[in-house]
Amino acid sequence: MHLNNYYSFLILFLKMALQNFTPEQAIPKIKQYCAYQERCHAEVKDKLYSFGLHRKEVDEIIVQLIEENYLNEERFAIQYAGGKFRIKHWGKNKIKQALKQKQVSDYCIKRALKEIDDTDYKKTFEKLVEQKMKTLKSEKNIFIKKKKLQDFLLMKGYEGELVREEVVKIRKKL
Repeated sequence: MHLNNYYSFLILFLKMALQNFTPEQAIPKIKQYCAYQERCHAEVKDKLYSFGLHRKEVDEIIVQLIEENYLNEERFAIQYAGGKFRIKHWGKNKIKQALKQKQVSDYCIKRALKEIDDTDYKKTFEKLVEQKMKTLKSEKNIFIKKKKLQDFLLMKGYEGELVREEVVKIRKKL
């Protein structure tokens, strides 16, 4: 009996996934999708294509969403960058790469990165250094300690020059 419920659910899911919408049916759904949270153009296009719409219909709906302010790539980029910085403590390099992956324009990426306050950025960087150094207390080899700190900060997306300056400071502190 349990297996039968699973197959019923699977069939329903596949029907919904393969369902094609007309543009008139898709517009309220995509507006709700955009109103729920900021979206980039690529996400919205992918969603519209998943509704079974064709390129011309998708392009027309995208234009309508932009005109009605449901879709704004600059606004998306600024919110995305701010969120990744505040919540995940990503550096500008990682944010930039993630936005490029979402096919956000270079202009919008630059605007978004400018919105990150330099003072907050430096404080967050210093806080990450401090936290990572606490986890490296037991490491006796200074070279391994510096390498682990450097790798961590670069992985978080902080600029190479900023990371190198910090690694040099560590040598002076010890």
